[in-house]
Amino acid sequence: MTTHIHKEGYSILSVLFFVLLGIVLVSWLILPNWLTLLLASLSLLLFFFIMRFFRVPQRYFQPNKHAVFSPADGTIVAIEEVEETEYFGTRCIQVSIFMSIWNVHINWFPVSGTVTYFKYHPGDYLVAWHPKSSSHNERTSVAVARPDGVHIFMRQIAGAMARRIVCYAEVGKAVEQCSELGFIKFGSRVDVFLPLNANIKVKLGQKVTGNVTVLAEV
Repeated sequence: MTTHIHKEGYSILSVLFFVLLGIVLVSWLILPNWLTLLLASLSLLLFFFIMRFFRVPQRYFQPNKHAVFSPADGTIVAIEEVEETEYFGTRCIQVSIFMSIWNVHINWFPVSGTVTYFKYHPGDYLVAWHPKSSSHNERTSVAVARPDGVHIFMRQIAGAMARRIVCYAEVGKAVEQCSELGFIKFGSRVDVFLPLNANIKVKLGQKVTGNVTVLAEV
């Protein structure tokens, strides 16, 4: 399995590289050699940690028109029946995935279809596992209608550290299952809202892998 760096990380990594390089060069001029070496080592570790955050894993999946794949890597923190008022306007099943800073932070479309809804909501930055983060935090809302008429609704939610959500969804655009939906930087959460007749395939606390784990079948 190979990886490369996501395009959303190019500018951040470039700026970070030159900032850290400048710090090390200045320290080389004014600090003892051992301290400069320590600072250089810590700078290198920080750079590779941030670079790892923007990794893009190479994954292969089997398309399944009835499956709703996980749109993110992370941990299942909620599976519950809720009243969804923004898009469905009815009760549905909410499955929430928390992404820590150790997870891949790309988001993918869990189904193929046409984007029928997109909205950006400014908001707060509560910790992503907080129940109110779904409605209070900065977030984007996206709905996709499958060819068979089933609608899947999702929210990308910023967390306490995540201060930028990137979403590539456009209303009216056809999307493929497991193609990129967007990217959330530095810790976040994704909520998926499913019809009540969905056959849930995951459980609370389960680790899930984007484009690999099936959340449900509808």
